[in-house]
Amino acid sequence: MTKGLLVFQSDFGSSDGAVSAMHGVANTVNRDISIYEITHQIPQYNIWEASYRLLQAIRYWPSGTVFVSIVDPGVGSDRRGVVAKTIDNHYVITPDNGTLTHLKQFVDITDVRLIDESKNRLPNSGESHTFHGRDIFAYTGARLASGDIQFEDIGPAVDTSTIVRLPLRNSSINNEVITGIVDIIDRPFGNLWTNISRAQFKEIAEQFGDSFEVTISTDSRTIYKNIMTYGRSFADLHIGEPLVYVNSLDNIGIAINQGSFADAYRVGTGTNWEVIIRKAPRIVYE
Repeated sequence: MTKGLLVFQSDFGSSDGAVSAMHGVANTVNRDISIYEITHQIPQYNIWEASYRLLQAIRYWPSGTVFVSIVDPGVGSDRRGVVAKTIDNHYVITPDNGTLTHLKQFVDITDVRLIDESKNRLPNSGESHTFHGRDIFAYTGARLASGDIQFEDIGPAVDTSTIVRLPLRNSSINNEVITGIVDIIDRPFGNLWTNISRAQFKEIAEQFGDSFEVTISTDSRTIYKNIMTYGRSFADLHIGEPLVYVNSLDNIGIAINQGSFADAYRVGTGTNWEVIIRKAPRIVYE
């Protein structure tokens, strides 16, 4: 296991001392730990986005990296605190509330340990029940990253099938019509990142410059329906024009060149935000 890499993620923001407190706990455990962040700008209580951001980032970190992800609307309840080990030997310390959904589906989680708080809790913090991110998760993460404890020391093993998982929808193609969802908003730019893969899109896209009809709906209400261009990059389109493109995760994105698509049409994320893409009919001029 590579020692000393600890990566935090939360919905805490940066307006108070919560993130600093977690850094302080980690440095108290071992000052040689290298501490990094995915983000602390997860929308508050948005477990779906926390799950997706882990998927977005984790594969680019070395084997053995320890991640601490805290979006925890159930703090103080009977929800479990766990450490999950992925097939690539990354470790994720988190409340078991759905945050592991995307990793379980698209990376694979091989082992899960329940955090034994009697052994893995910041000393003298037992009377606090509202900041487990500091008292349990950051503390356990720092000890694991520094090598003070091993994965097996965290607590009893639990069946990976018992992990709490949010509902997912796979994209599909039928009669050259692709149906997917808006997985996430690419902030701060406001682009929509879908779960439609480049490989799937290439089944109907022949070349850059092709036109497609894109429909976005939620709860059976159509929010957007228009023709847009398949662009290699944003520079292929005029400012203000919409486009579909391949994003950095090799999935299809939807954007307005130098504008926020999400803000312009008030688009959200999750399984109830459906995206339908079909090739636009060619216009023949006589």
